[in-house]
Amino acid sequence: MQKVKVLIADDHPVVREGLSTMLSAEPDMTVVGETSNGVETVEKALATKPDVILMDLRMPILDGASAMQQIRARNKNVKFIVLTTYDTEEYVFKAIQAGAQAYLLKDVPSDEIVKAIRNVVEGKSVIEPAIAGRVLERFAQMMQQVSQLSVLSEREIEVLKLMAKGEFNKEIAATLSISESTVKTHIQSIFQKLDVKSRTEAIAKARTQGIIDLY
Repeated sequence: MQKVKVLIADDHPVVREGLSTMLSAEPDMTVVGETSNGVETVEKALATKPDVILMDLRMPILDGASAMQQIRARNKNVKFIVLTTYDTEEYVFKAIQAGAQAYLLKDVPSDEIVKAIRNVVEGKSVIEPAIAGRVLERFAQMMQQVSQLSVLSEREIEVLKLMAKGEFNKEIAATLSISESTVKTHIQSIFQKLDVKSRTEAIAKARTQGIIDLY
């Protein structure tokens, strides 16, 4: 039976040692290396070609999410399991965007880590229930934002971008080769769709929801 090759990335020696001892006792797994920072993890991953990487997010030199992105750019087959003490939305979504298939907290029972490794190898995703609820809530918010984005027409988004640049109605009309009255109609429509009452509110909400760039 071909064993699952696991790389352990964590800046705490005790954590690495504990994980290594635990996983080495599993008949279907083998630990191919341990690393203590993001740069070392990228190098070791490219050298050992692990099937699964247990990745901490907060590591020296290069953080876990950035390391994952670099590794995935060169090896699409590797699976990532984030094992961390951080459960905030910021960390969870950053890890998922970087390619994590599983997100576990370090206080999880050891058998759950072993199970997660087997699950991701089979193509499954694993997120702790407490964290999953937040992910679903955030996803719902993102879908609402996408819905609002789809409601705005291309022309309205163009008007919004010009408003964000500080252009007045007359300038927007000249830039887009439309009349000032048409610009006013677009702005009123934008206000209604975004549920705002001023240009400042419209620009702020559009930036917050990613409808227009922050900068």
